[in-house]
Amino acid sequence: MEPIEQFQKIYDESNNIVFFGGAGVSTESGIPDFRSQDGLYNQKWKYPPETIISRSFFDARPKDFYEFYREKLIIKDVKPNITHLALAQMEQKGKLKAIVTQNIDGLHQAAGSKNVFELHGSTLRNYCQKCHQFYGVDFIEESKNLPDGLPVCPKCGGLIKPDVVLYEEGLDDKCINGAVDAISSADCLIIGGTSLTVYPAAGLVRYFTGKYIVLINKTPTPSDSMADLVIHQGLGSVFGALKI
Repeated sequence: MEPIEQFQKIYDESNNIVFFGGAGVSTESGIPDFRSQDGLYNQKWKYPPETIISRSFFDARPKDFYEFYREKLIIKDVKPNITHLALAQMEQKGKLKAIVTQNIDGLHQAAGSKNVFELHGSTLRNYCQKCHQFYGVDFIEESKNLPDGLPVCPKCGGLIKPDVVLYEEGLDDKCINGAVDAISSADCLIIGGTSLTVYPAAGLVRYFTGKYIVLINKTPTPSDSMADLVIHQGLGSVFGALKI
């Protein structure tokens, strides 16, 4: 049986599916990943990207942080791709119960998905660190025109921070607990577009005790051996062939 046929059979048999996804879900929308040859971490910058998107760097050099953040992490005019749309359709049919994502682009919600656990936050949400006033992504983008290039709260003068989990920051407890509950009660876990190397997020898959793990990634991962079905293809071609 071909891998897509196997995937179809697993999908048809399953009624409580959870999708766990990474950067590979959004690359077909034009958003670069982090670790591939052309990914964000292999691009030349004034400081190593891993250093720039750390909490200590944000606190010490917010101007440099925001220069990088605006150029590399705020991606304008992107649209959900076939994978995002297929997952939303699976949820509407009652088969998919939750999406657990490491992405920060909000494309799952843009496609229509409702129950999404954003482990690493979202670039679409930004908060003043002093008074907690909310600001959208456009405010962050437009603040580059201010004299120091920093998004400062007009209400209290506090520095605004993206609701994105930086290195050295912990994940949100409520989000983690929701993701664990969803994964632990699923009968099928589909893992897509992630190498499962970023912790603690990748560690959540160990809470799965259901029937099937399907792993879809263009390249092999250290976790291929734990899956019942491994498909080394782009997500779009796989979800595009699935009869939902």
